[in-house]
Amino acid sequence: MNQYLRELTPTHQVAALFFIVFGLLAVISTTAFLLSFKERRNPKHDARWQAELLHVRALLRTTWFMAVIFWVGWALGKDVAIVLFALISFLALREFITLSPTRRGDHRGLVGVFFVVLPIQFWLVGTARFDLFTVFIPVYVFLALPVVSALANDPSSFLERNAKLQWGIMVCVYGLSHVPALLLLSFPGYEGKSAFLVFYLVFVVQTAMLAQHLLARRSEDPESGDAPAADEAATRAAAARPFLQRLFAQAPVAPAVSSSFNWLHWFIALAVGCIVGALFSFITPFKFGQAVVVSLIACTAGSLGHLVMKALKRDRGVPHWGRQGVGVTGANGLLDRVDALCFAAPVFFHSLRWYFDA
Repeated sequence: MNQYLRELTPTHQVAALFFIVFGLLAVISTTAFLLSFKERRNPKHDARWQAELLHVRALLRTTWFMAVIFWVGWALGKDVAIVLFALISFLALREFITLSPTRRGDHRGLVGVFFVVLPIQFWLVGTARFDLFTVFIPVYVFLALPVVSALANDPSSFLERNAKLQWGIMVCVYGLSHVPALLLLSFPGYEGKSAFLVFYLVFVVQTAMLAQHLLARRSEDPESGDAPAADEAATRAAAARPFLQRLFAQAPVAPAVSSSFNWLHWFIALAVGCIVGALFSFITPFKFGQAVVVSLIACTAGSLGHLVMKALKRDRGVPHWGRQGVGVTGANGLLDRVDALCFAAPVFFHSLRWYFDA
């Protein structure tokens, strides 16, 4: 079956993926919509049910967003895809900077980042100057930005301000620029199919993130409240919980950063991502075993990157990057949708270039 799918033309493979991905999304979205009309006869659990349903629908919106981005990029060609991701990068960086304190002395650097650095970075991607685009930001821009800031004659919190700006560029511009760069990679016998690498990366990483999120939501105690832990009734209720729920309810690794991240959920999510990556190896130049390894690399980078972005949000005092938080970013939580991709894309890209000498 895998060999048969590999031998299909790119057009037929696109059609197959279209029916699989959008068909599944349509079925799941319709089911979630119909469940919203379901009558709940137990008032005690009605609020939790509605909250869970709203959460699932929010995840579906994010999945639809990522799927549509891929298909628009595929349909309109690599040049439009590069411009599209440059726009996403611009909005993500705007969102990041809005929640990062800046001073008047940073304005020159910000103008240069948005209107000089970002266009140059994506131009280097579009012209396939891989050796230069991989070092342009972490070498030349990182050395130039403090100079511009120093010339503004404002030494107050100099190191902190420059570090925040450099970190925003690294995540929102450098990381995201590696997604359209996948369109320009060339593999023997894989000509005309590089856009599948973008889909593969997005699909595998989002699947792992979704699995980790659902595991965390499922393991939450629905009966938890403000009663003392020593309360006898609470103890009996905890003991009566299903075995699997108690098994998955592991203590978080970094509770001050994320109350839901623990090693068991993380390993299970990585396994799910690897399985999905192996099943979709037919759209890639990878063999079955290679697909498992590259999926593991992408999912590991993406999930840990998501944890890092949570730490940044806690530092800024917001639960979400967009309108759900305290923010006035105007991008409606775009960074929450692409943060894992910002970390996974460069690691995935350079792993492929190194291993396949692409």
